[in-house]
Amino acid sequence: MVNYIKESYSELKNHVTWPTWAEAQKLMVIVAVFSVVLALLTFGVDKVFSRVIEFYFEWIKS
Repeated sequence: MVNYIKESYSELKNHVTWPTWAEAQKLMVIVAVFSVVLALLTFGVDKVFSRVIEFYFEWIKS
């Protein structure tokens, strides 16, 4: 287990190319915008299906 941790640390330190701070900020903004859009899309689909089901049950009651 100790060897695994040492090798993992070495791999992260020596072989991984980390983004610059500016690039990381730009990517974070992209992820945040995409997350908000996806949340709004999910909310919209949920509202539409909710209304359809509500209409269906009102129609069946009549």
